[in-house]
Amino acid sequence: MNGETFLGLMIPFAGTALGSACVFLMKRELGVMVQRALTGFASGVMVAASIWSLLIPAMEQTEDLGKLSFLPAFVGFWLGILFLLLLDSVIPHLHMNAEKAEGPRAGLRKTTMMVLAVTLHNIPEGMAVGVVYAGFLSGNTTITSGGALALAIGIAIQNFPEGAIISMPLRAEGRTKGKAFLDGVLSGAVEPVGALLTILAAGLIVPAMPYLLSFAAGAMMYVVVEELIPEMSAGEHTNIGVIMFAVGFTLMMALDVALG
Repeated sequence: MNGETFLGLMIPFAGTALGSACVFLMKRELGVMVQRALTGFASGVMVAASIWSLLIPAMEQTEDLGKLSFLPAFVGFWLGILFLLLLDSVIPHLHMNAEKAEGPRAGLRKTTMMVLAVTLHNIPEGMAVGVVYAGFLSGNTTITSGGALALAIGIAIQNFPEGAIISMPLRAEGRTKGKAFLDGVLSGAVEPVGALLTILAAGLIVPAMPYLLSFAAGAMMYVVVEELIPEMSAGEHTNIGVIMFAVGFTLMMALDVALG
């Protein structure tokens, strides 16, 4: 793995760490409207990344199948959905602003389950960055270094507010600033680890690249629909979430086209 790839894998993690550092600069917890705006933005980035950086390249790689070129992407997408559904069922976690935890019952603290929720969210993002870089390293002509970098930057941009969204409430729950920052950083550590493991797996089974790309897309879309959209749409005055979704979507789309 060269330096360019290593940097690409660490960029999203850096976004989470910088966002978590907001706990040292801000005295109050993020307001509900701000959280909705940031969640909407993250949703838009993830949906656009799923389409332009993952699903479209997956189908471009199987053009020789003719009318069935959609099939590997279709299968991989559903495998990603089912994989996140499984994780969602077996890992105890608590979404932001939720009163009831999901997954199996466990004697875990509220703050721990909040961190697990964000960690669960970050798994498909790490996989997405990993599989795109794996495609680039394998010499796949449909994935360029610029396209891989665009995805890494896009994920990092949406990870910044995510880091703040997790560290600030942890501080409000009574954690020290240092511990809240560390928990936020650790929630994002799964991304470079997941990306590296995905690169290793993809390097062994390059023919499965279309399935892996669409698998990551399905996993990210599950997170968006199951977690982020309900959070940005809860309560009244949800227009800000929709507007920021559009901002995130168009920004990621522009990044992918401009750099890819």
